[in-house]
Amino acid sequence: MTADDTVSRLDDDDYPAYTMGRAADMLGTTQNFLRAIGEHRLITPLRSEGGHRRYSRYQLRIAARARELVDQGTPVEAACRIIILEDQLEEAQRINAEHHRSAALHTAAT
Repeated sequence: MTADDTVSRLDDDDYPAYTMGRAADMLGTTQNFLRAIGEHRLITPLRSEGGHRRYSRYQLRIAARARELVDQGTPVEAACRIIILEDQLEEAQRINAEHHRSAALHTAAT
């Protein structure tokens, strides 16, 4: 692996660069919290060759959102479900906007 490969991985939001301990420290939470949101299928950390959980920056942002909700009094299971539903809604809105743009282009072309 070259130095350029290493740098590009550090810029990759999906690269699992953080151990569970480091991720918990960065989020100001516990490793049990990360396990809990994993059990509720909010995030699925990748595993190192030794079987240790590894988290990406993208996953840490999702975990931070879950922590915000839990800190406001939302149970972990409900927080995970809310975030999953928010993500599904955002994706549906994106697809809907794409269809509207496509339909408008088709109408303009005819």
